[in-house]
Amino acid sequence: MADIDETLGGLLLALGASRVTLRQDLPGDYVFPVTHEALAEGVPSLRGERTVDLRNQPVVRELQHGRQVVQPDCAAAFDDPAFQQMLATYGGLAAQIVTPIFAAGRLAAIVSVHCLDAPRAWSPEDSAACTATAARIGELL
Repeated sequence: MADIDETLGGLLLALGASRVTLRQDLPGDYVFPVTHEALAEGVPSLRGERTVDLRNQPVVRELQHGRQVVQPDCAAAFDDPAFQQMLATYGGLAAQIVTPIFAAGRLAAIVSVHCLDAPRAWSPEDSAACTATAARIGELL
């Protein structure tokens, strides 16, 4: 879906991020696989990464309550060992904004903005851009 890819690419550029992903809750798949992503030059893809079980991640537990997760310093966000392992698996994830997309009362998809280099202070405008992008993608799904 070119519209989804363009929407994610627009957010990547607007925020100067390393990576923007769309994960979808697909029937029979427990990992919320990355179905679309936009990458800055030299940033590794998360497509096909299946070792992280998102159901056990503290960020996803927050999303299930309808809350956007804004983390300026991911390493300090949670002591949870599974979360810390996920940071390493995702390429040294330093800062992120993670936004839920709901359909029929369930968490149907997740838009994540990642910065890999260093912690980052996110602005209210950054958060709002992620919310607007998630709403747009929700319309496209």
